[in-house]
Amino acid sequence: MIEIRKYSDQTGDPEPRRVIRYTLFWCSRGSAEILIDENIFTLKTGQAVTITSGQFHQLKSVEGQLTALDFTLDFFCKSDSDIELIFHNGLFCHFGMNEMITVRHPAFFTEILDTIEKEIHEQPYQYLISTHSLVELLLVEINRSKIANGDEIWKPDALFLKFLESVRDRFKSNYQVSDFADLLGTTEAKLNEVSKLHTNKTAQNVIYSLTISEAKRLLMYEKLTVKEIAYKLGFNDPFYFSNFFKKHTSRSPKEYQKTIKEI
Repeated sequence: MIEIRKYSDQTGDPEPRRVIRYTLFWCSRGSAEILIDENIFTLKTGQAVTITSGQFHQLKSVEGQLTALDFTLDFFCKSDSDIELIFHNGLFCHFGMNEMITVRHPAFFTEILDTIEKEIHEQPYQYLISTHSLVELLLVEINRSKIANGDEIWKPDALFLKFLESVRDRFKSNYQVSDFADLLGTTEAKLNEVSKLHTNKTAQNVIYSLTISEAKRLLMYEKLTVKEIAYKLGFNDPFYFSNFFKKHTSRSPKEYQKTIKEI
């Protein structure tokens, strides 16, 4: 539901891991190296990075002090405004666009995380309510920092974010846009409208983008054949999946695997 971990001057995790939680790494002192999907990020003092649920990540090393905060969608998202806050300014982006964020008030940020840790450890009356509010405060502070650093304000729509979550949860079902519209109690036209607003893509192309991102993760980190990956992503024909992947990445699945292994 919600968990906090601290790392100090140590080597990282032995293998990449994938959790269906939203993760925030905060470097309060020194530096830390983190692999997220296919990119390595080096956090410095006063920097944070957010990782979307479903991404693979591996803590490589910590030379200083690092805090990791994990929480589930069910824990945090009690309303549409909560959903929108998670993704405000692209904080937990579904398209693998992770970024390091320099926080304006690092001492304040560390204090909030320490308070969350204390609440989780001691579990006083209504601690889940208090930790929810504290996570909100963290995300607001990150958003303010991004704006102070010159980022444009990007306000997501809860329907669009529910659409993204629904796609990620149903790759194997090979849902079409009409299926997601029915699931979410809306129309294909509305899904296309919000998709174009937020990504300049149709809803169908959003599905394609998320499918490609998932395919890359499976090719990188899972010990599966191309055929098995194709079936996991809702393709009945592995040959069609290979053509689909090459169309969107300019490489076949096997060529992509080979390139990643050489890095």
